[in-house]
Amino acid sequence: MLEDSDIGKTLGEIEEGETLYLTEEMKEKDLLLYLGLTGDSNPLFIQKDYARQTEYKKPLVPSIMLMGIITSAISKHLPGPGSHVTNFSANFIRPVVHGETLTFKFEVIKVDQMKDVITLDVEAMNRTDERALDAVVMVAPPKEKEGEQNE
Repeated sequence: MLEDSDIGKTLGEIEEGETLYLTEEMKEKDLLLYLGLTGDSNPLFIQKDYARQTEYKKPLVPSIMLMGIITSAISKHLPGPGSHVTNFSANFIRPVVHGETLTFKFEVIKVDQMKDVITLDVEAMNRTDERALDAVVMVAPPKEKEGEQNE
């Protein structure tokens, strides 16, 4: 259970230009957990023999898993616990294969006081600096509890 002090940054605590970097390896065990949870049986995601016969040559990481890494980082780090994704737009530029390591860069590009949301620009690069995806995510940061003031 989260303590009161364990909420993320509120709208007033976030500044445009703020960044977060996160590096994630696309582990096969995580992929198997995803496939088991969703029942997704696309052979392109898990069957090596099948994938070898495609243009990709290796099993791919489902795009939704990459989106999950992004939303998880938002929930854990920026803005953090208590935040809520309100809009998500992603462009998957190149396929990501099992075992690949991606570095995600999150940057606050807008703090909208009127709408109580921030806009994050997200990009993911592999170890050879090839862009795998970019996304724009709108997030409602956690709000202060009634009766509390921002110190």
